[in-house]
Amino acid sequence: MSSTSIRIDQTLYEQARSEALTEHRSIAGQVEYWAKVGRAALDNPDLPVSFIAESLVSLAEPRAEATAFVPRKSR
Repeated sequence: MSSTSIRIDQTLYEQARSEALTEHRSIAGQVEYWAKVGRAALDNPDLPVSFIAESLVSLAEPRAEATAFVPRKSR
């Protein structure tokens, strides 16, 4: 994967650094995550941002660790 340097506001950088520590991501990874959430939110304005964010996190989880879906029994 290639990378490109960009300039961002120092306040945004500090926010990304703080959030990255909490979320166990790199600063670049945090900014990329925010960009993906923002892009998906713009593409899907009817969906709550929290749903979009949780969906992106779940897509990144290893499939081996996923819990199998078990439907409820029909009545």
